Amino acid sequence: MIWDEIGESDSDRDNMLLQLEQECLDIYHRKVEETRKHKADLCKWLADAEAEVTNIVSSLGEYTSFSRGKDTLTLKQQLAIVRPVLEDLRSKKDERIKEFSRIKSQISQICAEIAGCGQSQSASDLEVDQCDLTVKKLGELKSHLQELQNEKILRQQKVKSHISTISELSAVMSIDYWKTLNEIHPSLADSSKDALQSISNDTLARLTGVIHSLKQEKQQRLKKVQELAKTLVELWDLMETPIDEKKAFSHVTRLISASVDEVSTQGCLSADVIEQVEVEVQRLNILKASKMKDLVFKRQNELEEIYRGVHMDVDSEAARQILTSLIESGNIDLSDLLQSMDDQIRKAKEQALSRRDILDRVEKWKFAAEEEKWLDEYERDENRYSAVRGAHKNLKRAEKARILVSKIPSIVENLTAKVKAWEMEKGIPFLYEKVPLLHSLEEYNAQRQLREEEKRKSREQKRLQEQLAVEQEAIFGSRSATKKPLGQSTNANTTVGTPVGRRMLTPSGRYGTSGGKERRESGRVNNIIPVNYVALPK
Repeated sequence: MIWDEIGESDSDRDNMLLQLEQECLDIYHRKVEETRKHKADLCKWLADAEAEVTNIVSSLGEYTSFSRGKDTLTLKQQLAIVRPVLEDLRSKKDERIKEFSRIKSQISQICAEIAGCGQSQSASDLEVDQCDLTVKKLGELKSHLQELQNEKILRQQKVKSHISTISELSAVMSIDYWKTLNEIHPSLADSSKDALQSISNDTLARLTGVIHSLKQEKQQRLKKVQELAKTLVELWDLMETPIDEKKAFSHVTRLISASVDEVSTQGCLSADVIEQVEVEVQRLNILKASKMKDLVFKRQNELEEIYRGVHMDVDSEAARQILTSLIESGNIDLSDLLQSMDDQIRKAKEQALSRRDILDRVEKWKFAAEEEKWLDEYERDENRYSAVRGAHKNLKRAEKARILVSKIPSIVENLTAKVKAWEMEKGIPFLYEKVPLLHSLEEYNAQRQLREEEKRKSREQKRLQEQLAVEQEAIFGSRSATKKPLGQSTNANTTVGTPVGRRMLTPSGRYGTSGGKERRESGRVNNIIPVNYVALPK
């Protein structure tokens, strides 16, 4: 209809139909080609997807069974099966890569802290081997990270312990703590909470070195303070310094016997304290020089007191003259002289201690000898039995004296054995009041034997006189009215003499009243008969 209205010829119409037919054929061929290309693309994508799935499964180390039904399903059906599996595996791979990157970043950070390299590499610079993303490889990285984290914790503890040690040592010696830490590493002196302290090998080595040097410094300062304190105590003893002045340096003197580990008081080893002690020692040394002479003679007095206390002979005047000559000559160091005198005092004390036991026995012996002398005088007193005031006290003393006198032989014997043993050990005679004690003991024994012999003769003579009186009475008869010699008291109870409280058993008074009568008779006869009386033959 259109061609009729236009007036197209049949040939034109045929040409146009042929052209139209050709164009339709071209469109068909193009569509077929596009469809073929689409199919090829689908096949290629499926093949690539299948290969990618295989690679991802291999890299992840997962054993997943997968089949896309290549022989039975259409391409779209296969695509619907493959696409979700591939997307899931891709997601797992991405998560695994992120986890690997995070762990590697932490490992890199800790390694950088240990190495002291400052900033670690960024996560983008860390390469992850995508061919090995297995759980085993991830576990190895995690294990390595755990070891590094443990190492980091140990290093942090070491750093903390070292810092604490440095703080204690700095406090004892009054050293700038923060300056010391800043010199080791600036991060150690940063007190902010978020600041990371260096844990590198170099930092730990520096901390160890500083601690070692501080400990050596502490030991040297303690040794110096102890030497100064000992000198200070010696000067105090020499100068007899009052206790109030000593208290000012009590914090120093208490360190004399302290070990390095025991010294922990803040500032006790500071430079100021050492300087104060040095100044005080210097001041006392100057003062000592002016008072040394007085100290020397004071030592001499002490030495003489020790000798006098144990009854040893000492020539004080000669010793003082020698000391005066030495001091005035200036040829001797007074400190050495004092040291020498201290040695003499020490030896004198040792010798006095060795003499003490013997001296105690000597005192006991002298006391017994005094009691023996008193007892002899007491027994010679004819009025000792008088009933006067205090007589009972003398009687008790006499009883104790007799017991003590009976022990004198054993006392002297033991004392002699002790003295001989001492002289054999020391190789010198034991002097007592400038006289050998053995000579005094021998002399005492000789005198005592003489006294005992005199007493024995006196008793024998008295016995003979009593016997002669009895015989005379038998010859001439008793005389009841014989007068007493002149000068003899008629009242024995009123006679003043050594009071006694009880009658004692004497050779002439042990037979009771009859003995008293015989005594009276013998007294009368004794006043008449001479000592050299010889009885006439009957």
